Amino acid sequence: METATAMHAITSWEEVPVFEGEASEAAFWAAHSVDMRLMQDSVVAGSESSESVTITLRMDPKMLSRIKRLARSRYLNYQSMIKQWLGERIDQEMAEKRTPETVVRQC
Repeated sequence: METATAMHAITSWEEVPVFEGEASEAAFWAAHSVDMRLMQDSVVAGSESSESVTITLRMDPKMLSRIKRLARSRYLNYQSMIKQWLGERIDQEMAEKRTPETVVRQC
């Protein structure tokens, strides 16, 4: 019979490191869990800031057609897919700014 290992509860999102890959992320979450209060605070904060703002974005009709085709192949709304792409790119850009090299250069 296996003994259950006590999981460390994350009480702040700053405790979650930037992962090098899926294996390191899986290992981290195997030993950690999110504190219920942090999860509830995040859900409440997310619902307050989930208002959408309408924007106008001009693009080449061929590009839009290709985006719509891609979205359809993934069973997504093309606007949702564009928002997902933008969110992923923002996360990537922010992660690149937080690399150890950048931190060392700033000191």
